[in-house]
Amino acid sequence: MTTVISDTSCLILYDKLGMLELLQRTFSSLIVTEQVAAEYGEEMPNWIEIIKIKNQGGYLELRKLLGKGEASSIILAEELTGSLLIIDEKRGRKIAKEKKLDIIGSLGILLKAKEKGEINSIREMITTIEKTDFRISKTIKQQLIKLSGEE
Repeated sequence: MTTVISDTSCLILYDKLGMLELLQRTFSSLIVTEQVAAEYGEEMPNWIEIIKIKNQGGYLELRKLLGKGEASSIILAEELTGSLLIIDEKRGRKIAKEKKLDIIGSLGILLKAKEKGEINSIREMITTIEKTDFRISKTIKQQLIKLSGEE
């Protein structure tokens, strides 16, 4: 089973939706860094493991470009080879791709959840997400609906 590492934005989004458990049902377990746990600011459910990163030098370098959560999550994904990183921030995604890390966004999780039968409709989930302050571009919305077969 792939190790799944989450950045803060994913936790915040699914918490706002009251659907944090969808992450557990989709991935069974999740790992976050101490920095992500601090940014999240809420008590972590017992199925989310908090891990300390080892490469402090790499973290400090990335902090020049990214926030604490993104930087630490990328470093942890490098340390845990073969992991899947949930990251939304554009610059963080670009850096993660340059480092050849496997990434998914908070919205990409919806496709995995639908494949597993955990949600019925991507379109309905998008409508719910749009009621939060999470931004979804029209292009991403169209791609998700098309990939889900809900056109």
